[in-house]
Amino acid sequence: MKSLLREPLVHFLLIGAALFLVFGLFNNPVGPQSDRIVITPGQIEFMKANFTRTWQRPPTEQELQGLISSHVREEIFYREALALGLDRDDHIIRRRLKQKLEFMSDDLAGVATPSDEQLVTFLETHPERFRVEPQVAFRHIFLDIDQRGNTALDEADRLLAELSDAGNTTDPTTLGDNLMLPQSFDLSPASEIARLFGQSFSIEIMKIGPGQWAGPIRSGYGLHLVQVDEQVDGRLPELSEIKQFVEQEWSAAHKKELKESIYKKFREKYTVVFEQPTTGGNSPQAVSAAQAAQELQK
Repeated sequence: MKSLLREPLVHFLLIGAALFLVFGLFNNPVGPQSDRIVITPGQIEFMKANFTRTWQRPPTEQELQGLISSHVREEIFYREALALGLDRDDHIIRRRLKQKLEFMSDDLAGVATPSDEQLVTFLETHPERFRVEPQVAFRHIFLDIDQRGNTALDEADRLLAELSDAGNTTDPTTLGDNLMLPQSFDLSPASEIARLFGQSFSIEIMKIGPGQWAGPIRSGYGLHLVQVDEQVDGRLPELSEIKQFVEQEWSAAHKKELKESIYKKFREKYTVVFEQPTTGGNSPQAVSAAQAAQELQK
């Protein structure tokens, strides 16, 4: 049963059945142009329930009569508007009807429950959505190129030699120039390092092994000597670690696929024809229309 519910064609048939059910329950059986307006017990119960949900109490008899009168008034105006063709060529109504059909497909997509096998496959085929970024904890000494000019690189080499000396006891926080960023960072993802220091800096710092001072590495600010304290490699988590998140992403992708599948089924019924402009077959308008027609037929 579950495998059948995952089939796009089944979803398409369910939408047709749902549309038939909706029209059967809520539309008058004699059609919108009839002079009879039938108020069913179900409609009255719906009005009462909606009122109770809004006002936290059931409607009085007078209020219920008002709800029914309002419904009749709305139905009459609706039918007369249809009779006048006011629903045609109205972009707001067209957009709303399109949205309602899409909402129905979203509801039907929610019926499908993915198996663990499907989730694992989705996780492995879309690793970019779930991969945990590499992280790094480090400290750095900043050298301002604008302030030091050509001597900045020489100073970086001198400080690196000093810090690499086994007997060195210099406090690194006393070295270098001022920068409006912390001198040390706890474990931070690569994207955050790139945001603060630039992409090239983030790439280079991930190549440095923990423990030793290295550099200089250039950023948008200047030069940096860096000591990596800890590094965590990026990885693709197991399903058990992020199952809820994978289910959410799978559901979103499933809704999108179903919506596109339904559209393609509908699209097969129609032929799009572009009328040629009167300005001539080689005009920009004609060429544009021809190109659009070719694109739609793909």
